[in-house]
Amino acid sequence: MPAKSQTGSSQSTRSPAAPSLVPNDGMAPPLYRRMACWLYEGMLMFGVVFIAGYLFGTLTQTRNALDNRHALQAFLFLVFGVYFVWFWSRGHTLAMKTWHIRVVDCQGRAISQWRALLRYLLSWLWFLPPLTAYAVGVPVLTTLLLLALWVMLWALASRLHPQHQFWHDALAGTRLVHHELPPRPRKNG
Repeated sequence: MPAKSQTGSSQSTRSPAAPSLVPNDGMAPPLYRRMACWLYEGMLMFGVVFIAGYLFGTLTQTRNALDNRHALQAFLFLVFGVYFVWFWSRGHTLAMKTWHIRVVDCQGRAISQWRALLRYLLSWLWFLPPLTAYAVGVPVLTTLLLLALWVMLWALASRLHPQHQFWHDALAGTRLVHHELPPRPRKNG
């Protein structure tokens, strides 16, 4: 509802520019919240992998999982890209919404699909060293240990960023911010 000024004219309470989603200090949400969101996102991705793998297997008539392994991996890379670019360009994924985290650009605005794509490609830095080790023949258990160590180091490296952002966000020109959802209207009765 418009607010009345002292002269009696109506003024809109909204500012003409879109509000910035970046908190005043520009700091990222706490690391434990970002990592909990990251783990939750990983659990949700099982559903995406299941549906995409079923679709791929049906369309290619693959009977053995190892037959089209590299094509399936490329397909999943594309499906993950579409998933994350679509959600990030709208501000958040389901896991990010649950943990009240949004992804924005450096000015606090929603990111474009191109910036979301850049963030997606750079986010593979979470997995690139362990995947490279596996590709050159490092045993699976050693690769899993390397993965756990690398994820921990990459997450802790965000403490070195002035605003505690992940480094792939800094490179992509994005940032994660705390975002409270507007309260739901109460039902009468």
